[in-house]
Amino acid sequence: MIVRTLEDAEQSERRVVSPDGHWESTRLLLKNDNMGFSFHITTIYANTETHIWYQNHLESVYCISGEGEVETLADGRVHSIKPGTIYILDKNDEHLLRAHSELKLACVFNPALSGQEVHDKNGVYPLLQDS
Repeated sequence: MIVRTLEDAEQSERRVVSPDGHWESTRLLLKNDNMGFSFHITTIYANTETHIWYQNHLESVYCISGEGEVETLADGRVHSIKPGTIYILDKNDEHLLRAHSELKLACVFNPALSGQEVHDKNGVYPLLQDS
């Protein structure tokens, strides 16, 4: 059994802050936990727009608090995000994530992240190999 608290994880290397200052993510479950997926609590800072394109990962995102929107770039559709909303990037959807207020999100990634990934210039998390 694995037991962790968000509070403890936020005080460790599991808390990652984006270089652009748009978000932070506390990675509660990672690849080395051997569950086949990773689980994160991510905060998107208010009044930001982040370009994301997970070419190597599928992601499900559940909004805990805050308001914003996600725009899929392939079709220009904009979807409102508020508490209780889930959006699933089941086709490696390239998208823009906009936070109107601070967003607190629960995120699941498959395959699992290793822990220190940040978006590259194309909005992609690299697919890291085992060391």
